[in-house]
Amino acid sequence: MKPFLCEDFLLNTPTAKVLYHDVAKKLPIVDYHCHLDPQAIYEDARFENITQLWLGGDHYKWRILRSNGVDEYYITGSAPDRVKFQKFAEALPRCIGNPMYHWCHLELKNYFGYQGVLNGETAEEVWNLCNTQLQQPEFSARNLIARSNVTMIGTTDDPCSDLKWHKLLAESDFETKVYPSFRPDPALNAHKPDFSAYIQKLSQAADMPICSAADVAKALTKRIEYFNECGCRASDHGLDYVMHRIGTMDDIESVFQKAMAGERLSAAETEIYQTYLLLHCGREYARHGWVMQLHFSCFRNPNSRQFAALGADSGYDCIAVTDSSAALHRLMDAWDSTDQLPKTIVYSLNPADDQWLDTLLGAYQGTEVPGKIQHGSAWWFNDNKVGMQNQMTSLAQLGILGNFIGMLTDSRSFLSYARHEYFRRILCNLIGTWVENGEYPADMDTLGELVADICCRNAVRYFNL
Repeated sequence: MKPFLCEDFLLNTPTAKVLYHDVAKKLPIVDYHCHLDPQAIYEDARFENITQLWLGGDHYKWRILRSNGVDEYYITGSAPDRVKFQKFAEALPRCIGNPMYHWCHLELKNYFGYQGVLNGETAEEVWNLCNTQLQQPEFSARNLIARSNVTMIGTTDDPCSDLKWHKLLAESDFETKVYPSFRPDPALNAHKPDFSAYIQKLSQAADMPICSAADVAKALTKRIEYFNECGCRASDHGLDYVMHRIGTMDDIESVFQKAMAGERLSAAETEIYQTYLLLHCGREYARHGWVMQLHFSCFRNPNSRQFAALGADSGYDCIAVTDSSAALHRLMDAWDSTDQLPKTIVYSLNPADDQWLDTLLGAYQGTEVPGKIQHGSAWWFNDNKVGMQNQMTSLAQLGILGNFIGMLTDSRSFLSYARHEYFRRILCNLIGTWVENGEYPADMDTLGELVADICCRNAVRYFNL
């Protein structure tokens, strides 16, 4: 029996152990998609206690607490931080098989040196151990990033942002590169109640009047150019599902005017407007050499009562079952037909989409970089052991795993880099199993190159770092 979280955690073959300890473990991290606050990075934020660092804003942990019957007062409410931590510590032992159990203990071990197990009885010990260390300089935001061997961070930013903190970071002596990523969802979501207010905000940021859908496209182009000047290398679109519905400019302008007037749009009307801007943005990304990220098949805010109480991004989203295959093919073909298909990463929250994604992406690869069109890392509810194994196995069987750009944190926590270790162990074990089953030669030089590429070097090339 292996001890819990030993040095060979998740590594079940000799080949896997060599690949992880001799190659993957030492590689720097390229965290090309996350939700860290650039202001907190620039100001080198400090944390008073482990609850602030661990539980604040982490909807993964909030879901665990709710599933354990904990009242919202102890989750997002005003309960004392020590009590919130106690509630989480009491819930964690119930999470056998959940990646959160592994992530939490990897973070405690890697950053705080804690070798024990967190539960209700050890909560006081862990609370005191962590809080004492949090007073030390190495636990500031920048030092946590540096200790994690992170060379690049891609934040997620509104087109209206002035990118003040990114500019200051670029001028600072902080060695990790922090680049903005362009997230224009509010400008495309004409069906949302705050659409008109956002268009006014975009008008101010772009310093131009916006009276039409064509003006929205022009304003987004101006903001893309500004982001590009500030080092942006990627965009990100969060879609409920992938849409492709072509309308005339008269149709598109009619939808825009209705949305600005606060009138209710049909699904078809919304799709016409979104398709127009999505196609426009994709062409602009290609022109600037950016990477376009498409996230879809997420059912946002299904619990209307809790959405009214807590708002979006509070841990109530879930997997959506959508059919995006035909629409994604039409979008990609529209860009490709004019040689304006950007480098693209596609993430579906529904793991049932893995195989059709891998076959579709294979139809649109290009010569700009190996793996121009990427099946993104197992996302959100899928970034567990089985989800990662399934995503990489599908990619290996139907595409080229060796060109995969690997893991991202998609997190708001400065301790989430333990997830890269988790991914790397799973990757090395998967490859090691194939080798020891006689499915791939035991050529350690070639295997080491593959692991290094997937963990780090492919992303460096892909994002022109």
